[in-house]
Amino acid sequence: MYRTKIKQLIDWKLSKGRKPLIVQGARQVGKTWLIKEFGKAEFRQMVYVNFEKETQLQDLFLQDLNPKRIIATLEAFFQVKIDAENTLIVFDEIQSAQKGLTSLKYFCEEAPEYYIIASDSLLGMNLHNKVSFPVGKVSFLYMHPMNFYEFLLAMGETGLAGILEKKQWDILSVFTEKFKEKLRYYLYVGGMPEVVADFVQNRDFQQVQFIQNAILTTYESDFSKHAPDEAVPRLNMVWNSIPAQLAKDNKKFVYGVAKEGARARDFGMLFMDLKSRII
Repeated sequence: MYRTKIKQLIDWKLSKGRKPLIVQGARQVGKTWLIKEFGKAEFRQMVYVNFEKETQLQDLFLQDLNPKRIIATLEAFFQVKIDAENTLIVFDEIQSAQKGLTSLKYFCEEAPEYYIIASDSLLGMNLHNKVSFPVGKVSFLYMHPMNFYEFLLAMGETGLAGILEKKQWDILSVFTEKFKEKLRYYLYVGGMPEVVADFVQNRDFQQVQFIQNAILTTYESDFSKHAPDEAVPRLNMVWNSIPAQLAKDNKKFVYGVAKEGARARDFGMLFMDLKSRII
């Protein structure tokens, strides 16, 4: 499936003042897929580290933050020679490696020739935990779920997608009914890549709902996994109140909907944590 953010990744690669790039976004919006597709298309070699899976490397940055040592360790672990000009280095789920984010500062200052992309689904929580963040030493790219244009391409509707891309409003009216049909599909299916891919293949709305619910369950599991125990009940209150919040005419978030009598001071920081995970 095509994602428009690939253009921004190419621009980052070609930029003269390139810094390590942090790709942010909620879980399952397609961050890892996009980074890997970019690596395959634009580099001869990619060294991909998922710190949640490669637990042996979670201490990679603890000895020191010397880029030369870090590169040498990666070469030994993956048994490859890392050529800075032709290798993309990916630190996925970097929040699982202590001092991982901090290391990006030293890659920027001491080894800017390396192409470094880090991905983090929980950056907001890390900041609240006082992680030393490389301010001014990294660039950002934020991933959202698939937009309507990307959805049309996934559905094979290249003609309709082309009309939107070129803003050919004069001929849009000819295809009004087709656009309405596809928009109804999009509003039901949403833009999560896994859901879209299944719908494109099977056109099964029940299966769509099943996968959507599974993703929501995954998000809820993240609360208990990463948030402090005392914060989980209030996080769940905010999360479960979202449908009622969206149903209101006034779209301002009202904390009293989450819990009667609640105020911003009771939920404010938790709401920002939740926002960093899902928006």
